[in-house]
Amino acid sequence: MAAYIAVSALSHEGLVREHNEDSLTVGPWTLCATVTSNPQTLLFPAALPCVVAVADGLGGHPGGEIASALVARRLAALGPGLDGEEAVREALQSCNRAVYAAAGDDPGLAAMGTTVAGVVLLSEQVVAFNVGDSRVYRVTEDGLRRVSVDDSPPPAPGRRTTSVITQSLGGSLGPTSVEPHVRAMPLAVGDRYLVCSDGLTDPVPEEELSALLTRPSAEGPQRTDGRAVFELWQAAIEAGGPDNITVALVRVGG
Repeated sequence: MAAYIAVSALSHEGLVREHNEDSLTVGPWTLCATVTSNPQTLLFPAALPCVVAVADGLGGHPGGEIASALVARRLAALGPGLDGEEAVREALQSCNRAVYAAAGDDPGLAAMGTTVAGVVLLSEQVVAFNVGDSRVYRVTEDGLRRVSVDDSPPPAPGRRTTSVITQSLGGSLGPTSVEPHVRAMPLAVGDRYLVCSDGLTDPVPEEELSALLTRPSAEGPQRTDGRAVFELWQAAIEAGGPDNITVALVRVGG
């Protein structure tokens, strides 16, 4: 039986963007459009729903950081009530409506939007969710298994990624419905999940992410996770840091 949830996380503007439009939810805490210089690790009892989510404000649209912060704060507030797939799905619909409502109150925020991806950890299951191209991976001994679904068309020939997305929370001039990707999986002690914005996955291939996360270490799991988050961020920076980078590594402890 799980006894605690450990979350090691970092958010950074990268090397090209002038400011950070990513926001992060970890349990009741949010980190909105700010920068952490080092990974931080938070511990939570496994008795209550724990939501961990990354929201990535849409580049090229006004108010990306406002949209991502709104979604991060709303998920943190709704977190204790997220007791299954339907509750998560309704929370994402609520976030979508809230982004459009905020944009409607300020003409300068027209078409603002954000992607979101995350997990809700319950006593016996984990619910993974996403809208857009931020991602959730399960970290196994054999590497990474993607459990989110990219809302994006196939990349052009010769390219590994695309910056185009087919749905987001907000992002249009008028209200548009979304179809969130939500799935539940059994939860077990030792499970690890990676939640991240595309500022990590666009410049760094999955094979490299997998190698970093499965690298053996004699250190304790919390220290290992903090170091792994730092090394993931470092890999994105060494690849040019073209976008904001937000990384959360979740561990289920016994």
